[in-house]
Amino acid sequence: MSHSLPKLHNAMWPGLVGKEEGTDHPPISLQHMLELTAAAEVDGQKFDGIDYFLFLPHTDPDASDDDIKKIADLIASYNFTVGSLVAPVWPGTVGDSAMGDDEQTKKFLTAIEKACRIAKIFNEHGVRQYGVIRIDSAEFGVEHWRQDPKKNTARIVDTFKQAAKIAADHGERLAAEGEICWAGMHSWKDMLDVLEGVGMPETLGFQADLAHTYLYLMGYNAPEHALLKEGYSEDEFYAAYEKMTDALRPWTIDFHVAQNNGEVHGTGTHEKTGKHCPADDPGGKLDITRCSGYWLKDAAARGIQHICWDGCMFPNAMLEDPATWNTILDAMIKVRNAHGWDA
Repeated sequence: MSHSLPKLHNAMWPGLVGKEEGTDHPPISLQHMLELTAAAEVDGQKFDGIDYFLFLPHTDPDASDDDIKKIADLIASYNFTVGSLVAPVWPGTVGDSAMGDDEQTKKFLTAIEKACRIAKIFNEHGVRQYGVIRIDSAEFGVEHWRQDPKKNTARIVDTFKQAAKIAADHGERLAAEGEICWAGMHSWKDMLDVLEGVGMPETLGFQADLAHTYLYLMGYNAPEHALLKEGYSEDEFYAAYEKMTDALRPWTIDFHVAQNNGEVHGTGTHEKTGKHCPADDPGGKLDITRCSGYWLKDAAARGIQHICWDGCMFPNAMLEDPATWNTILDAMIKVRNAHGWDA
């Protein structure tokens, strides 16, 4: 059954994340990512919009209001709306660790302020009418966190509370994306501890990603919180999946459709982190449509108006292949047909 909601968005950051100038996988420009997204079509259905990364080379977070409006015009020229925004909270962008010292956390909060400024421009332009601002702890790996878990989680909670107050003052909501490489957010239980510690569900919630949350089940980087063991049965999988989603779904205000083949990988100082794979990957561990339903139950009541595909770390050749995007769009249409709603 077809539905009008949630709207179907594509992420722009796969053109940036893991890309390096001067290599065979350089960054892909915003305009070209928009072109690739606009070209996708399945049975007359196209993407409705995009989710957007607020850093170079797509966006200078200190760009003038007029320059941000020009970006809004460019996006709107493809008949796209903007949904969720990714704040540049990491070291090397604007921000720094949310569990760091005062100087580091000040940088983290500055990134939130800059994201809220750009969000306001997009909102007033009219290209953005829904969506959240995505954050994480910006602390790569869990070894530092493990030196004093209680103290370090408390520090993250305090920083997130300050960030949520900034967002609330701008009429925005923050969504913390659970992923096993982010300290204090590296397991479903640790993520829940942070959300409950902040205790501001109207302003700070959870961004669920199918690929990343699959690894929560397996306890990578937090074996004590594993809900499954290798060789699990289908019944064991869905029992564990229900336990995890029942805990995190009430906090979930943003949702990424994705696929995971069970691999983890590290890059540089990154610890193990989830590896997105194509929607039709033969090794995919997830029934995308069925698993999405666990997160999208009562989604409208939590203010969710769109869902987004995340293909972070896809090779450029895969991103340039039109079949990639049609396959993704087809998977998202199936999710909406099964679990969507109407205005």
